[in-house]
Amino acid sequence: MNNPTPFILWRVILCIIAGAIAPLSLAPFDYWYLGGVSVALLFILLHNCTSRAGAWLGWCYGLGFFGTGVSWVFVSIHEHSSASALLAGSMTALFVAALALLFALQGWVYTRFFRNVVGFSALWILFEWLRSWLFTGFPWLYLGYGLIDTPLAMFAPLGGVWLLSLYVVLTSTLLVTFLKRLKYPLQAATILLIIGLPLIAIQQNKIPQSWTSPIGEPISVMAVQANIPQQQKWQRGELEYILQTYVDLSQGSEKADLLIWPETAIPTFYQRARVILTPFTEQLEKSGTSMISGIPTVYTDPEQPKGKRYTNSLTLFAGGIGNYDKQRLVPFGEYVPLEQQLRGIIDFFDLPMSEFSLGSPDQPLLHASGSRIAPFICYEIAYPELVRQQSLSSDLLLTVSNDTWFGHSSAPAQHLQIARMRALETGRWLIRSTNNGISALVGPDGKISATVPQYEQAVMRGEVQRMAGLTPYQEWGIKPLQVVTALMLLFGLVSAPGSRESRKGF
Repeated sequence: MNNPTPFILWRVILCIIAGAIAPLSLAPFDYWYLGGVSVALLFILLHNCTSRAGAWLGWCYGLGFFGTGVSWVFVSIHEHSSASALLAGSMTALFVAALALLFALQGWVYTRFFRNVVGFSALWILFEWLRSWLFTGFPWLYLGYGLIDTPLAMFAPLGGVWLLSLYVVLTSTLLVTFLKRLKYPLQAATILLIIGLPLIAIQQNKIPQSWTSPIGEPISVMAVQANIPQQQKWQRGELEYILQTYVDLSQGSEKADLLIWPETAIPTFYQRARVILTPFTEQLEKSGTSMISGIPTVYTDPEQPKGKRYTNSLTLFAGGIGNYDKQRLVPFGEYVPLEQQLRGIIDFFDLPMSEFSLGSPDQPLLHASGSRIAPFICYEIAYPELVRQQSLSSDLLLTVSNDTWFGHSSAPAQHLQIARMRALETGRWLIRSTNNGISALVGPDGKISATVPQYEQAVMRGEVQRMAGLTPYQEWGIKPLQVVTALMLLFGLVSAPGSRESRKGF
């Protein structure tokens, strides 16, 4: 930006503000309408500027968007390593600045080739989808999550969270266009009709309330939230205390069909844990209770430098046999990119769980308590397509997490909201078991039926129901929306105004 004018500086500032308010539409704030306000502001600010300016403004928007939405990265680095506040802040800022480059590219493509509502909306969905897989993916902060507690949530089983995101973006940009077209009644009325069609369909009960149906008897569930401090979890001398804590919390007069311990609840390998837990698991077998726990797994692998491969896993300890290895790893948390260069810089890069390997993409479901359970560990629940594919032959979803990493930030609430959307998209009950909250049982409608207080030891009890059938999204995935998005991009491209680079911006 050479010799920026005050007007340009104001545009930059407004872009940062516009990006910063978007995450406020999501949990734990839940001001759902701010997602649309944020998008409308960006749409207006990109008007009549060059593609170079569009890239800069997109990047500024991304700084605000991710700076607010993933600020919890600072908590993870600062509180769980020796990193000072300055170093943790610098690393978080670098992470945010890198993610914001996607919005920079989005802004450049839009101002270079489109400059219309259709192109803007289609590009938004395209880039949300890119974030679900590019560089292993960071599928966080999708605008559609903000609609989960609104009547529009019933469209999630049709096209997933991306369909809801499309409605947010298309509606907000069309409202801006509507205000510009008030002098043209026919055009204005057409815009209002497009915006209102989904609402009319809801009002007329044209959208099915449920795409799946219950089978069999309800399953009683007990999920243990032990609230073990992260600093204590991997200390060798604490193993027996930790396991005994889980055993004590799991024992009660009320029997459960399914007992769940959260992600890496057992901080040792199966062989050692099995010896310690045998008396307890034998009791579970006698009572007919299935037990699933998070645990690290070690495999012999000659191709690895140390001859061993480690995975973050879920294992059945009673009431069945089965194991699941995590397929999506958290960068810097469970594996370290540029490992040789970064290890040893700060303790955060040398954590005990930062040498995990990817699990196989083709793993069987867990079978417990007469149910076929699709398992997901922590970060994995944020991948819509992964959950969809894994759940096709399941009748119940299970996700475990250790949200201690996030402290008292907004991330645990965001994580739960994401899990709720997966239940809604697939029309299945979901069990969410965490170390320190937010543990919950979620129905096929995305509503929470049971939960326990965060940041304390507690036992969550409730019932879930096995479900049969497939939602349209579960059956078809994102493909129909990709076709629609491609057609929108084509239409936006051919209808784009000319003389793009002649416009004054920066």
